[in-house]
Amino acid sequence: MRYSKDHKQDTHARIVKRASVRLREKGAHGVGVADLMKEAGLTHGGFYAHFDSREALVVEAFGYAMDRSTARWRKLAAELPPAQRLAAIVEAYLTPSHRDDPGRGCVVPALGAEIARESPKTRKAFAAKLAEMIEMVAEQIVDAPPEAARRQAIATLSTMMGTLLLARIAGHGEMSEEILRAGREAALRAGHSAVKPQPSRKAAAD
Repeated sequence: MRYSKDHKQDTHARIVKRASVRLREKGAHGVGVADLMKEAGLTHGGFYAHFDSREALVVEAFGYAMDRSTARWRKLAAELPPAQRLAAIVEAYLTPSHRDDPGRGCVVPALGAEIARESPKTRKAFAAKLAEMIEMVAEQIVDAPPEAARRQAIATLSTMMGTLLLARIAGHGEMSEEILRAGREAALRAGHSAVKPQPSRKAAAD
């Protein structure tokens, strides 16, 4: 049976979407190609009609997940005044519901350590998506020069993602909640620090 071009594209997209969830749930090496294809309603033998290799699927699945996160942040930011956007992103990210649903959450806390051990090609693709995330967050930092906003965006994202990882490690009790609270406070400080240049010693003396 012949299928249309749209059918193949739809099937490809379905595989990537399912893979992005399963990889975040089970880890980059915790689920096999056969399982991923089965979940997409396809046979193992059909895999290479869509992807050159398992690595190609992993790269696409990573990219899909990161694009989804960035798109959610953009949508949230678009609904708010500029001064409220960064705080809204932080608050929406560091929640118990996000902690408890890695399969549909941010890919960096779920797979970051594994990605760091992947091939240069995979790391390069991941780094490109991470750069897009940084740029998007930097755009939400008002009243700061571009370089300062970028540094603050990196610090904010690092705090957010590290906090979520630690909260997951701690489980679902009071310690995990404490980590989320502390992380929210720290991420907001990182996002709003040093937005104005400090006066020189001479200017201060004058």
